[in-house]
Amino acid sequence: MADDRRGGFRNSRGRQRPDVRRDVDRGRSASRPSERRREGDPARRAAYDVLRAVERGAYANLELPKILRNAGLTGRDAGFATELTYGAIRMRGFYDPVIELAAGRPVAQIDPPVLDTLRLGAHQLLGMRVPSHAAASETVALARSVNGTGASGFVNAVLRRVSERTREEWLAEVTAGREPDDALAVEHSHPAWVVRALRSALLGHGATTDERVEGDLVRLLAADNDPPQVSLVARPGLADVDELVEAGAERSPLSPVGARLGSGDPGAIQAVRDTRAAVQDEGSQLLALALAGAEVPSDDPEGEQWLDLCAGPGGKTGLLAVLARQQGALLFANEVSEHRTELVRKTLRAALDDGVEVMIGTGDGRDLGREEPDTYDRVLVDAPCTGLGALRRRPEARWRRTASDVADLTALQRELLRSAVDATRPGGVIGYATCSPHIAETTVVVDDLVRSRDDVVLEDARPLFKDADGRQIDALGNGPSVQLWPHLHGTDAMFFALLRKTS
Repeated sequence: MADDRRGGFRNSRGRQRPDVRRDVDRGRSASRPSERRREGDPARRAAYDVLRAVERGAYANLELPKILRNAGLTGRDAGFATELTYGAIRMRGFYDPVIELAAGRPVAQIDPPVLDTLRLGAHQLLGMRVPSHAAASETVALARSVNGTGASGFVNAVLRRVSERTREEWLAEVTAGREPDDALAVEHSHPAWVVRALRSALLGHGATTDERVEGDLVRLLAADNDPPQVSLVARPGLADVDELVEAGAERSPLSPVGARLGSGDPGAIQAVRDTRAAVQDEGSQLLALALAGAEVPSDDPEGEQWLDLCAGPGGKTGLLAVLARQQGALLFANEVSEHRTELVRKTLRAALDDGVEVMIGTGDGRDLGREEPDTYDRVLVDAPCTGLGALRRRPEARWRRTASDVADLTALQRELLRSAVDATRPGGVIGYATCSPHIAETTVVVDDLVRSRDDVVLEDARPLFKDADGRQIDALGNGPSVQLWPHLHGTDAMFFALLRKTS
């Protein structure tokens, strides 16, 4: 579970004035908006508004749907705004050096609102199928509307210079003379420390070799910049995959309870609106299925007790709840934040209405092992983490995190995992999960715990990861833990370790 709480962020200083621009361009690519309005292009304005909100600390995946709804954007217009928003955020590590050269000044000397406008223009010119004259003129019109007339002249001059070279020419220019990791960081728009961490993770989890690592690293970085396909989960007993297929999705080859939506709004699917199904990465689905599928000896006539220690916002909880019912178990969902506890309740609405019994509470998971020792048969620790495995879905996370965050998070992860072991009864299992492949957050946390205690062992989790046809999934790593990858499995880079309490 990513813990992206830190934003940024400087206040806007751009001047405001109405947009009096006339519609001067009629050429359209297949991906640009279909509607025109005298006050400006609402799709580009929506993208700009999301970037400004992200600069203030918001999350694009939460902010964009609200802004699209408020602007009344659907179909191609919404698709254009989405591609523009996510692309400009993801690729700013490449676009900012380009903007610096074209502007003749560091980006730190450009007002943040104007810089966001320039990033939107750069993405249209270098990353989208928008004709250069249209990309420049429409972005200048946006600048006139949101940044002021003076700023629009600056934006026009910079974008004209950007448009004079191809993406490949700019790439050669901005990477020339850089160290290899720094060049990769610019080309694939990741901070250099993330590039190094991902290389170490690929090697450490057995996903590559010394001979292949550079090529595999490039594939991983590229996968982080590919828009992820929408993955859906049909919560067993509430919905099934066939219902999602009938609504336009395709059956997942990876998850037996999953489907993939190639296009369209998942919120338009009735089962999703009802919370009988949900948007959920297939990797997250597989983790919940693995924990539920682990063998646990139990002779309690009242059934097992399961615990989701860090339940918010409730995606994995929603799947665990219905799996627990199928196995005659009772799920307890704990979350430290009252706000996120409410999100869990909303996620579980259909399950609760259908009679699924879930005990939902708010508390510090670090204390639960002391308060309820030797209680639970299965415990999931979906630990707060850097979120480096979910950069496809959370594009701003790469710019908010720093290498120094890892130490603080690993300290929290260790405390949560110790508490989870204490809360587990002998013979029970603990699933430790992160949406980060960082070695310090994954194998180091788990291995240190196992070395420090004599009441827990690490088990091979790989046989629990089965695809939709019941076959073991390939390329899960050296074991005994599992590491999924976007470039190998099409999922977020989820880590899962299975531990068993012995005494």
